Amino acid sequence: MSCLIVSSSPILLLLLLVCVVLSLSLGGHTGRMGPQGRHVRSYNHLEGDIRRRKLFSFQKFFLRIDKNGNVNGTKSKDDPFSILEITSVDVGVVAIRGLHSNYYLALNRKGELYGAREFNVDCTLKERIEENGYNTYASAEWRNKKRQMFVGLNVHGKALRGKKSRRKNTATHFLPILV
Repeated sequence: MSCLIVSSSPILLLLLLVCVVLSLSLGGHTGRMGPQGRHVRSYNHLEGDIRRRKLFSFQKFFLRIDKNGNVNGTKSKDDPFSILEITSVDVGVVAIRGLHSNYYLALNRKGELYGAREFNVDCTLKERIEENGYNTYASAEWRNKKRQMFVGLNVHGKALRGKKSRRKNTATHFLPILV
């Protein structure tokens, strides 16, 4: 019915065309643009299922959580305590649990890395993909003098104190390796 009206009146066709053009130019586009014409980011790849990974540090250690909840690094690629489950808690926020130890990777208020038996606020970590392709994990809850505290391993494979860690420090960079 509307096609008959539009085709019978060139003025209505012109008016409809002007409305469509104005709508698109004023942000009425229904694609992937936001209200101000900005690109809306999709974080679907960070949500959902449990990912089983090994976190390989820039210092060439695999992050591990042992049966006592101690967090450190190992050079052995066959260490069962280095297999981790990364679960999405929120957009860009994850929880990391040792598969064999059943401890969660946690970073407390003082910046100490430890394994927590139960999931708590210390276990929420912000996952970020850096420019060099490595991932960093910062505490979602705690900060030190308004600076983020990061999970990291030093050159000897020992846990780095969160208060001393920075995002650009390569000791905090990890590659998630598929298990």
